[in-house]
Amino acid sequence: MLNTPKNYAYIDGNNLHLSIINLGWKLDYRRLRSYLIEKYRVEIAYYFIGYIKENESLYLNLKRHGYKLIYKEVSRDDRDNIKGNVDAELVLQTIIDIEIYNKAIIVSGDGDFACLIKHLVTRDKLARVLAPSRTKCSRLLRKAAGSKIDFLDDLEEKLRYKNEEKPFKDGL
Repeated sequence: MLNTPKNYAYIDGNNLHLSIINLGWKLDYRRLRSYLIEKYRVEIAYYFIGYIKENESLYLNLKRHGYKLIYKEVSRDDRDNIKGNVDAELVLQTIIDIEIYNKAIIVSGDGDFACLIKHLVTRDKLARVLAPSRTKCSRLLRKAAGSKIDFLDDLEEKLRYKNEEKPFKDGL
């Protein structure tokens, strides 16, 4: 029996969601999960997201598609804007798991992850960075990833939610 690599994906949910919205299309999370399995043999796909009780159906649909959710408690600022930055949780989980997975796939365009990417490269643990948007991807992240970066906007036709398919509640 072949020794199959055990690869994990670490997804910055807010960065992914907002970047795809800014590109003007809707991501099919089921297709993304299938893509991660087929292309990168991702066994576990962590999805880091702020927890808001009213979004329970969204969380349930993500779980149904095979994502393992890691929640961040959110807070609200003076203007009642939701704050739920998941960067620390994503970095921590990636480091906690580093001896378990063969390679990591980081899904984000956020430059705050450049130090994590550099660390994964030095440990030969980075498979790929999948940045949602070519135009909005941080230069720091691009530099850290080098040739190991792809852009989901190049995969729109493959990953876009198509209206003719039966939608799940909340479009997932």
